[in-house]
This record gives sequence, C-alpha cells and structure tokens, in this order.
Amino acid sequence: MLKIAYHPIYKHPLPLGHRFPMGKYELIYQQLLHEGTCSLDNFFEPEIPNNKYIFQVHDPEYVSDLLNLTLDQKAARKIGFPLSERLIEREIIITDGTLKASEFAVSNGIAMNIAGGTHHAFTNKGEGFCLFNDQAVGARYLLKKGLAEKILIVDLDVHQGNGTAEIFRNDTAVFTFSMHGKNNYPFQKEESDLDIALETGTQDDTYLSILIETLPKLIMDIQPDFIYYLSGADVIASDKLGKLSLTLEGCKERDRFVLQTCKDAEIPVMCSMGGGYSPDIKTIVEAHANTFRLAQEVFF
Repeated sequence: MLKIAYHPIYKHPLPLGHRFPMGKYELIYQQLLHEGTCSLDNFFEPEIPNNKYIFQVHDPEYVSDLLNLTLDQKAARKIGFPLSERLIEREIIITDGTLKASEFAVSNGIAMNIAGGTHHAFTNKGEGFCLFNDQAVGARYLLKKGLAEKILIVDLDVHQGNGTAEIFRNDTAVFTFSMHGKNNYPFQKEESDLDIALETGTQDDTYLSILIETLPKLIMDIQPDFIYYLSGADVIASDKLGKLSLTLEGCKERDRFVLQTCKDAEIPVMCSMGGGYSPDIKTIVEAHANTFRLAQEVFF
C-alpha cells in the first residue's frame, strides 16, 4: 500500500499575500481523497522526531537557535518565513514525515510526503523557505540504521539543491543529482555530484530526452539501493519562480519516467513534493496530484 505523510500542521498559515502557497498541501490531500486516488488508510501523521536524527545532518547550534527562536535576523531573513514556534514545529514534523516515509519505502517500494523537499537547508543555515533538509535527514537515518548503503538523490525541482549538495559534499554514501534551471535561484550554486543546468525556456522534449539519457546510466554506474526523488512542480511554464517551460503533461511524463525507472530497477524510492508556485493553485495541485496518481499506477 502507498503510504503518504500528511499532518494538518502542514497548512500552517502565513501572512495574507505571502508568495509561498502553503494551502497547496491541504488541497492535495483533499483532492487525492475526493477523486479516490487515495483513501484515509494511505495517509499517516508524522510526529516530533528524536532530535538526534536532525543533529546527524544539522549543526546543533543552528538547530538550537531555531528551537529557541534566537536565530539572528539576517539568517532568519534568508529563510524567507517569519519564524515562530508553530513554524519550527511544522518543519520538524515534515522532517519526521520523510523519516517514516523512508522506512515505508523500504518495505513497500515507494512512499511519499505531501510536503518536504527542503533542499535549500544547509548544515548550519536555512534559506529559500527551507529550515531542515528533510531528505538529507532521511538519507542519514537510513544509512545509520543499516537500511541502505548507497543512496541516490534525484532532485528535479527547478532550483538547484544547493543545501543537499553542501551536506553530502564529502559523503561517498550519498550521490547528489540536481537537474535545474541554469538562471534560477540560487544564483551562487553549490557543486552536486552531478549538476545539469538547463537553459531558460527548456521545453518538454529537450527536458525529457536529457532525463531519459541520464537517469538509467546514473543508476547503472552508482548502483544505489535507495533513491530520494524531489519532484518539484515548479518546472512548468506558468510557475512564478521558475524559468523552464514544461507543460503539465511534460511534468507528468517526467514523474512517470522516474517512478517507472525505480520500479523496473527494484530500487525503493521516497518522494518529497518540493516547489510549485503557479498563479493558479489548481495548476499546482494538479501537477503534484499527478505524482501520487502515478505512484499508485506504477507500483500498485
């Protein structure tokens, strides 16, 4: 059975007019139930995890500053959210969602988090709406537990996974692959194990041909026994913060290819949703919902 992390705290309110569409998480949950793609049995509620798992990735002083709301104003501004106890609790619970989904993926072949994909969180700082790097924490968790030995992170958000690249820069157990917009944030990029920077306006055919050429060879070369997939919906042409030009159908075919490749290779995959900032919330929800529909179709 497909297991999906979702908690009501995911819809934590922000000031009216904030550019980050926080409401999408609840709407995805409601849409999947409404159309029958998922039932309540598919969902589980994450909790507050043991901090030791977060400390395996993030600097204790940075974590302490977040928990105590003592992060200096300059560092807080880079995150982009107004910091509050509720926000910190939310981010920790999202991280636990990815931890638990990682274990479900080992057992079931795939598991998902309606939120997550916080790949701009570094070892000792956050930025770009990211406080804790959920997939990085999940990867270290699996490695420490002996549930994986070689992990591949496939980051197809429109923005480079700069925090993930920094965290695993000297860790040979985790291979970081980011395929993103060349001219998108972050403008000073880190070095992933493999970066593919796409030109502004890249469309479906070019995008998919590059991905189809790259991913199977990468899996063959690396031989991972677990994959994290960051399936950002901000690659579509209408996205306010992206500069690529995929259609909704192209984004769906991207997800189909990644999930089918994992299934065919018999490699467990855990998916976090990442970004999506189109002006019409229906477009965002549809793009993300496609990922869950395909997970059901391909794996179950």
